[in-house]
This record gives sequence, structure tokens and C-alpha cells, in this order.
Amino acid sequence: MLVNVLQTACVCYTFLTMANIDHKPSRYMLNLLHALPAIADEENNVINVIVEVSSGSINKYELITESGQLKLDRVGYSSMAYPFTYGAIPQTWDLDNDPLDIEIMGVTEPLIAGSLAEVRVIGGMTFTDAGEVDDKIVGVLASDKRVDHIMHIDDLGPHFKKETKHFWETYKALKKPGTGVVGEFLDVPGALKIIRESMERYEKDYRPKLD
Repeated sequence: MLVNVLQTACVCYTFLTMANIDHKPSRYMLNLLHALPAIADEENNVINVIVEVSSGSINKYELITESGQLKLDRVGYSSMAYPFTYGAIPQTWDLDNDPLDIEIMGVTEPLIAGSLAEVRVIGGMTFTDAGEVDDKIVGVLASDKRVDHIMHIDDLGPHFKKETKHFWETYKALKKPGTGVVGEFLDVPGALKIIRESMERYEKDYRPKLD
């Protein structure tokens, strides 16, 4: 019994150290939306991301903000699948009252929903959904050498912006046509500005609600 307890403690400590969470080892599951910092490596523009949806899925999973579990938010109204991996940035709060969203591009093998990934920011996109600001950050996996050459959103090629704009403006067309409007695509400084604003909003508007 004691051996099992010690083994569990060691596993937890290793996990927390790997994830750079400023929290002592715990026997309870942490809500990573509130335990993880948004920034993993400021010098290299790397952020923490909790994966919600893998590319190729028509199911929209969303993290429950209060508890951290994944919920099936909805099944897509058409056969249009996500063309990218999708996730949430911890300790951020966007103007739509949800954590800030991110598209992860160039993922070779599907990521498991609920897993933690370190993502390097390469740009962003302004977006409104039914009149609400719902901006998107764009990034690539920081640990994947296959995407080391992608430094800027333009490095994804000319078709990326067309496909992304088409997806966001039509994926809800059978439910609420015309409600999604893509604005401009942003460079890295523009995307980092949105992340920092969302971090400040989290500290001001959401952190006081934490138990």
C-alpha cells in the first residue's frame, strides 16, 4: 500500500515538473485551465495549449471552464470537419467569455483530446461569431522538427488563409448562416498582443471567481 502511494506521488511530481506547473504534488486532478500558465517559453513565443478537437473531426469538444473536463458541445451540422487541431489557452479569457482559442497547424498524427501541448505562436486571426469577439491564435507544435521552418502565418502557404476563412464563415451555415465573420490575419506580435490582453482579462474578470 505504502509503495503504491509513493509511486503515485513520484508520478505526480514528474508530471508537474514536466508541465512547469507551480503547484505541489497532489492526489487530485488539477483543472489545467487554471493551474497552467499561458506562457511556457516567452523567449521563443511558446504557449501552453489544452487540446479540444483533432483535425478531421466534425465533433466540437469544449473544456468545461469550472471543472476542466471535456464536453461534447455539439456534433457538426454538416460533414465539414476541422482542418486543424483546435484547443484552448489556459489562464486566458476572451471577450466571448471563454478561454482564448488556438488553431494548431501541421500536426502529423492526431493529438488526444484533453492532452497538453506546447505550441509556438506564428500568428492569429480576428473573428466575430454572432457579433461576439472570438479571435483565434495560430501556432505549430514547438517540439515537432517538421514545422521548425514555419515562423510566420504566411509560411503556411497562400491556401491556408482561404481555407481557414471558408471554414469559419461556413461551418455553422446550416445552423446560423452568416454569423461567422473573419476579419484580418495577424503577425506574431499581433497574436501575442491578443494573448496578453486575454491573460490580463483572466486576472481581472475570471480569477476572482475561483474557489
